[in-house]
Formats: sequence, structure tokens, C-alpha cells
Amino acid sequence: MAKVLVINCGSSSLKYQLIDMDHESVLAKGLCERIGIEGSKLTHNPAGKPSYEKECDMKDHRVAVEMVLAALQDPEHGVIEHADEISAIGHRVLHGGTVYSDSIVVDADVKRVIRECFDLGPLHNPANLIGIEACEAAMPGKPNVAVFDTAFGMSMPEKAYMYAIPHEYYEKYGIRRYGFHGTSHKFVSGEAIRYANLDPEKAKVIVCHLGNGSSVSASIGGKCVDTSMGLTPLEGLIMGTRSGDLDPAVVQFICNKEGIDVNEMLNILNKKSGFLGMTNGLSSDNRDVSQAAKDGNPLAKVAIEAAHYRTAKYIGAYTAAMNGVDAIVFTAGIGENDADTRIGVCQYLGYLGVELDAEKVKVRGERMVISTPNSKVKVMVIPTNEELAIARETKEIVGC
Repeated sequence: MAKVLVINCGSSSLKYQLIDMDHESVLAKGLCERIGIEGSKLTHNPAGKPSYEKECDMKDHRVAVEMVLAALQDPEHGVIEHADEISAIGHRVLHGGTVYSDSIVVDADVKRVIRECFDLGPLHNPANLIGIEACEAAMPGKPNVAVFDTAFGMSMPEKAYMYAIPHEYYEKYGIRRYGFHGTSHKFVSGEAIRYANLDPEKAKVIVCHLGNGSSVSASIGGKCVDTSMGLTPLEGLIMGTRSGDLDPAVVQFICNKEGIDVNEMLNILNKKSGFLGMTNGLSSDNRDVSQAAKDGNPLAKVAIEAAHYRTAKYIGAYTAAMNGVDAIVFTAGIGENDADTRIGVCQYLGYLGVELDAEKVKVRGERMVISTPNSKVKVMVIPTNEELAIARETKEIVGC
């Protein structure tokens, strides 16, 4: 029985799932929080058994990995008898630069590339590498697979990924559109093709991954041809705290007016903008902003309408880029659960012949076609599952 341990490391956290790949079922999942910070805690949820929490000093990710392995093998709460039952470890890695366009077994060169991309993914890549090395130390000899979040976007043509800036910056620093949420976009677009019985070679699919971070992708036959995020996850849609697209001159203008430097301005665009900024600090959460809009808050109303409008604009642009679209899919926290967002976006898509089913559009967290049989484009909700996508990639590469 092939079992894959999926690891997703943040700077002070470690999320994990142990997946039985014979049945693609989750045996256990959990979270290590506040790694390297006082009050660190492990929350472990084994399938069919009571979950438990354990507070323990986790000075680094290596200790966290050791705690995860201990929890998985625990006589009362565990799901395996020995770590040898784990066939491989799959790691979510944010950025592979221009070097890696596919998932790959980790070796010295892979770690070198992850390290060289620290500048492109300063919050994620260092933590991702720490997680890999922690697993290597805790389980010597086990294959570790890097599944890059940017890999899906590497199939974009040059006309889609090149910025109109001096070419030397691409040559020297690899500045281009990479795209993110790639693991989710790849998984959901593939599932949409199968679920709707579309042509696996020619299907034109637009995926709207809408959550606190949001992005849209366009793919033909499961291969990405464009995506809304860019060099970083800041480009594209309006998000919880990220601005998305804006005139670059805004950066200089505000810096000069407020007497701040570009680093502080980028922090504002990443952490104080989006819904949070547009509502004057009300909330970064779509649910709060939506409720405030319904209650008559004018800033919240504009923020929600702008988010729907920009998503619809990207759908229109990507329909043009692909010269058509067969399916539009909503996924992630907002896309899977918020009917108002789906209705708000699709109100702009009448020109495509989109018709939503008044009842099915209300679905929450369930795979479903939410358009009518007469709709010229299928509109679907497909829950994303990045952990399963990482596990599948790992199994395929390792051959377990």
C-alpha cells in the first residue's frame, strides 16, 4: 500500500496529510503552529479516531517533522506502525524560477534552485527548503519530491509571460509572469475536463481560484496558456489584502506624497490593500465585506462589485485569448462556497450564453455543474484539493 506524506511548510507552520494512494483517502492530517515561537502546538486529526492537540516546544521545523512522525505512529492516535510505511514525501514549493517546469525528486541541484529563488519567494521558499531538509534528516533515504506552485504556468507562451520592460531584466533576473496557485489550477482544470466529459486534448477551461488570495487561469487541454498572477502573487484580481492590478506609477506617487520607500509601499499593496484597504480597514474577509455591503456600507458594496467585475474581465480576456471557452470553474474558499460571488461574476457573461441554474448555483463545497442544460458554456463548482494533487504528482514521479 503506497502512502505519501504531503508537507506544506510556512515560515512558522507545517501542514501535513498522510494519503493512502491506493484509495486516495486521507489517513491523517494536521498542523504544527508557532514553530520557533513560544506556545507552539501540534493538532493531529487521524481518520476514524479522536483528534488531539499537543503543546510542545518546537524550536525548528526538524522538531516539528519529528513530532508529526511520532503522532502518525502513536499507539492511540496513530495510523501507521512505522515510518517505513511512508513511500515518499511530497512538498509544496512556491517557486522554481525558470529552471523547473515539472515536479521533481529533490537532489542537491533542486535545493540549489529553491535557494536561488529565495528573492522571488521570500516568505515561502526558505520555509519550503527547511521542510525538505527536515524530512531528509528525520527519514534518511526516503524520496522527497518538490511540487512547484509555479510549474503549471511554465507552459505559457512568451507572448503571455513576458513583461514589456527592457529584456535585460528577464535575462539577468528572470523577471516574467510565473503564476501561482498552480497546483490548484492544474488539479481543478483536469477534474473539470473529466467531470464534464470534455475533449482532454482541446478543452478550453477557465478556472477562478477565489479565496483570500485569488487568481484566474486559462488552459487548453490541461496546459496553462495564461494566468493572472505574475512575478509575485500580487498581480491580478482584488484579494483579501492584495491590491491586484494597478498602474505602476501609483507606487512612485504614493511614495513621494507619503515619504515612504518602495519596500513599505509594497508591504501596503500586499498586506493593507484589497478588501481590507477598499473598506477602510473593515475586513479582509469576503464574508464580512459581503455582509457589510448587504447592510448598506457603501465602501463594502464597491469592493464586492469591483472584485466581481475584475474577475469577469479576466474571464472575458481569457475567452478571447483562447478564441472560446468550454467551461468556467469556481474553486477555493470563496469560489466553492459563495453563491453571490458566482452570480455576481456570471452576470457579465450573458454574451457567452451563460445561464445559471437558480438552485444549483447555491451549492456549497460540492462538485456540481451550476449552469442550465441550455447554457452555451458549462459553469461548474469543483472543490480544489492541492494535497491530493501533490500526492498524485509524487506517486507518479517516484513510482510507488
